[in-house]
Order: sequence, then structure tokens, then C-alpha cells
Amino acid sequence: MTFAQPILSAVSALLMILALTMTGPAFVDIVSGSPDMSVFPISAGLTLFAGGSLFFTNFSTHFKLMKRQAFLLVTLVWLILPLFGCLPFILGETGLSFTDAYFEAMSGITTTGSTVLTGLDHLSPGILIWRAILQWLGGLGIVVMSISILPILHVGGMQLFMVEAFETGDKNLPRARQISTGITLVFIGLTGICALALWLAGMTGVEALVHAMTTIATGGYSTSDGSIGHFHSATIEAIVTIGMIVGGTPFMLIFLSVQKRQTNLFRDTQVRCYLGILLLAISAICGWLWLVDGMSLPTALRYASFQAASIMTGTGFASTDYGGWSMPPLILLFFLTFVGGCAGSTACGIKVFRFQILFSICRMELRKILFPNGVFVPHYNNRPISKEVVMSILSFFFLLIFCFGLLTLALGLLGLDFVTAISSAATAISNVGPGLGPVVGPAGTFKDFPDAAKWLLAFGMLVGRLEVFTVMVLFSKLFWSDLTDGT
Repeated sequence: MTFAQPILSAVSALLMILALTMTGPAFVDIVSGSPDMSVFPISAGLTLFAGGSLFFTNFSTHFKLMKRQAFLLVTLVWLILPLFGCLPFILGETGLSFTDAYFEAMSGITTTGSTVLTGLDHLSPGILIWRAILQWLGGLGIVVMSISILPILHVGGMQLFMVEAFETGDKNLPRARQISTGITLVFIGLTGICALALWLAGMTGVEALVHAMTTIATGGYSTSDGSIGHFHSATIEAIVTIGMIVGGTPFMLIFLSVQKRQTNLFRDTQVRCYLGILLLAISAICGWLWLVDGMSLPTALRYASFQAASIMTGTGFASTDYGGWSMPPLILLFFLTFVGGCAGSTACGIKVFRFQILFSICRMELRKILFPNGVFVPHYNNRPISKEVVMSILSFFFLLIFCFGLLTLALGLLGLDFVTAISSAATAISNVGPGLGPVVGPAGTFKDFPDAAKWLLAFGMLVGRLEVFTVMVLFSKLFWSDLTDGT
């Protein structure tokens, strides 16, 4: 078996799944009488042909990935799926260029939510559902990857969340399948509950389905240019807010809570810290909007809750044009962009557990200064943190900040103003979607960006979604040396 064979075999299977999902929008377009009803069958046929060709030329009954193959596989999946996922945007009514279509698909599959499309209210339901499917698949994919692959690869401290069933060894395979199936069913169930609630709250069937998929996946694609604010409904905003908060919690813990019928979820320190940070942010923003900007308390609480949850989880929905708020709430939202949700969730950003560990390390160092002869060990979830995890997380922070700075500089050199450049880089790296300012704020799009900027941002989305190291390791000479060994 060659080095590439298991990688291409896995990619082929995912391409065939992607082709299968295109039948849903195709059916909707046919039922609705869309003039572009042939777009999805053609796209599905091309995707199925590519996936089938790879499958039959690389099929093997023995499938075991080495570590370097896993690194390459994860990156290739998130590069190749948008390549075929963008076909409906090129062939359909949107008529996007390849650059714009790939940007839109990459934004979807990474659950970023940045868009180059306008006039969403008038697009065919098939295209709207397809955008939601891309985000839903990307959200489910990142959850499964974060519990099965990233811990094994020791990426950015994710080894803390190692699940024994996913470690190498055939004896664990049934258990791994059970966990993956269980999480998928939970994901589907939550999406269904959210869709039903939104439909009962007044959305149409298509609107409810699209927003449920992009809410649980914390993606942020909407059916309207006005996002959630288009509906002018406090009930809908409340439902979506709860859905986004759920999307930012670890799905493994949700699965265990459902399976064991006990509240494992709220015993986890990461979940409690996540909810605590969110509550503090909501309180601060609400207080400012009420006491300083003069909003009524119910309105301030409504907007603060929705936007804090949307930005922190990386969803990117907007219930109002918060770009018009005064500076302190905007600065807080900008910092929330980087925080993200919990590890093992669909949320983006740095993740709460890394801030917890960084705080624990800082507290330990302060104690060492005060008591030089003392022995102090940082802890997380009542367990000591190894030096390997500490170094992994510190390296992650450095590399993420370095990539963010480099991306900001590159966008500035392409002619973007400072606010647009730094905001766009932050929203791409953190996979949030909308940024700050009149260009990429909640009322703007990335449509008028230079093509070079869109490619840079698409790469930033990929780096941020795959936890930086997964992509950056491929640029190392050591990675490509002696690929035949078993490491």
C-alpha cells in the first residue's frame, strides 16, 4: 500500500457523501420549479465521478493511518470538499467566479459564515439549503475530528480530550463507531428540535431548516441579507441564542449526558467557565447599552445576549447592525472573537480550555515567585497538566497570534484599511464570519475584496478551523522526509 492510498480512499468516500447530499437541494429546486434545477444533478454527477474514480483506484480492505497520513488527510479533506462544494455556486444562478465560489464554499465547510453573496432573499431555496448543508457537514466533521483525530495528533493540547476508543487498536473499533454514531444522532436530533422550534416561531419550512442547521453548526449562513434581524422576532432570537450556546458545548458530553441520563455536562469545568465568560460578556454589553447608550433594559438584554453568543461561538448571526454601537461593546465583541467555545464543539476560536490552562500556568508562576522553594503543578479539571500539554498550548498561542499578525499585514499590503484588515484577519482565523467596520461588518460582505485577499482569507479560515498546527506542519521539510516510515 502506498503512502497516498488510504488518504485518497478516505477522500473518495467523503466526496461520494458530498455528492449524495446534493440530492437534497436538487429535490427542493425541482419541487419549487427553480430554473436552475439541473445545477445540483450536474454537480452531484461530477462529484460522484471524482469520488468513485478515487475509490476504485485506491480501494483497500486494510485501512490504517500513520500519524503523518492523518495530518495530510485532515488538511486535504478541508481543501478538496470546498473544491467540489463550490460547483453549484459556479453553475447556478449566483454565477460566481471560481475565486468567489471557493471562498463561499470554504467559508461554509469551515463554518466561518463570511460571504460574497448579496440578495439572499431572492436566491433559489436549493442554493440556500446547500449553503446550510456545507456548514452542517463542516460542523459535524469538526466535532468528530476533534474527538477522534486531533487528540491522537497532540494538536494544541487536544490530547487532554483523548477518548480511549479512538486510540489505535482493532479492539476499540466498535466502541469508536458507537461514539461517532451517537454524536451524529445527537447532532441530528438537536438540529431537528431547533428547526421545529423556529418553524413554530414563525419561520417557513426552508427558513427553519436552514437556520437550524447553521445554528447548531455555529456557522451563521442565513436566508436573508438581514440575517436573524430580518425576522424582527424576539422569540426567534431567543431560540437561536440557545441553539448557538448549545453548539458551543462539547458534543461528547452532551452524548454522555443523554446516554447516562445524568448531568455530566455541567460538572465539567470547561463548560462552567464557557457559560461564565458568556454571562459576564452579556452583562457588560447589556449594562453599557442600557446605562450609556440609552437602550431600554429588555432591548439591551435581547441584543447583548444574541450578539455575545453569536460572536463567542463563532456563529456570526446578527440580530441588529451592531456596527453602530459605541466602541466599548465593539472592543469586547472583538476579543470574544478569539475566545470561542468548548473543545469538542462546533464553535471556533482558541477554545475556553486553553485560556483555563494558560490562567493556571500564570497562577503557578506567580506562586513560584512568591514561594521560590515551593512545588506547584498546574491543574485542569482536577488533573495535573503535563509539560507536553503546556508546551503544546503555549506554542499554539504563539503560532495563532503570528498567523493572525501575518494575515493582517498581508491584507493591509493589498490596500485594505486598518480596521477592515485586522477585523477580517480575526474573523477568518477565528471562523466567525462578520467583522467590524462598514466593509465587513454585520451589514457588509467580502464581495468587493481583491481576489488575492479572498484566497488569503480562505487559507486563514482553513488554518483556524484545523487548529493551526494541522496545516502548518505540512510546511515542514521533516514532514515530507522518509514518508515510508511508520510515524
